[in-house]
Amino acid sequence: MPTDRRGALRAGAATALAGALTTACGTEPRPAPRRPQGPAPAAPVAAPAPRHWPGLPTEITHGPRDRPRVALTFHGQGDPAIARALLDQAERHGARVTVLVVGDWLDQHPELARRILDGGHDLGNHTQRHTDVNAMSEAEAYAEIEGCARRLRRLTGSIGTWFRPSRTQHAAESVRRAAHRAGYPHVLSYDVDSLDFTSPGPAAVAAHVTGSIRNGSVVSLHFGYPGTVAALPLLLADLDRRGLSAVTTTELLT
Repeated sequence: MPTDRRGALRAGAATALAGALTTACGTEPRPAPRRPQGPAPAAPVAAPAPRHWPGLPTEITHGPRDRPRVALTFHGQGDPAIARALLDQAERHGARVTVLVVGDWLDQHPELARRILDGGHDLGNHTQRHTDVNAMSEAEAYAEIEGCARRLRRLTGSIGTWFRPSRTQHAAESVRRAAHRAGYPHVLSYDVDSLDFTSPGPAAVAAHVTGSIRNGSVVSLHFGYPGTVAALPLLLADLDRRGLSAVTTTELLT
C-alpha cells in the first residue's frame, strides 16, 4: 500500500477513536498527564499541642455552665465518606467540632487529619486500636495512647489537643497517668451521650442530645454511623433555637 494511503488510514482511525471517546465519555480525550512543575507540596498542617488548664480536673466532662457554648465531640473511625459528610454539615452551619481519631483509622486515611484541621476543628487522640483501654495495664495503655500520638505528630507536627479513652466514658487512674506521660495533661470525657452507636434512628439521636444538653456540655458522637449524618442538622437547628454555639473543646474552655 502506498505510504500516503497508509497515513490517511491512520489519521482516519485516530479521528474515529477520538469521536468514540467523546460519545462515550461526554468529553474530548485528555492529553497524557505531565509531571507537575512548580513549588514542592505544602508542609503538613500544624496542629495545636495539648495544654494544661489550671483549676480544671484531670478528667474534663464539661465546660463553664455560665456561657451558651457546647462542644460536639466525635470518635473518629469508620467510613471516611461519612466523616467528610459530617464535617461538611458542621461547617455549612458554622459549627466547629472536636474529633478524637483512632490511630489505625488514621493509618488508612491520613488525609483526614488535614481535612479536620483545615476546617477549624480540634483534632485529638482516641488510642491506636480502639480497644478497652481501662482493662489494660498502665504500660499497655501507654503504648495505645503513644501509638496514636506518634501518628498525629507525624501528620500534623503535634500529638493533638486532647486524649479520650476508648470504650469507656471515664478513664481509670492508671490510664490518666499513662495519658499524662504521653503528653496529655487532661483526659476528655463528656456529660451527654448521643447513643448514636446503637443506631436508634436520626430523631432518637437528636432527642438523646437535646434532652440533656445545656451550657458547657460536651457531647459524645461518632463518625461511621449514617444516622448521625441525618441527625446532625436536627441537632444543630435545636442549638440555634436555644442560642447555643457549637465550638471546639479548646474554645469551650477558653
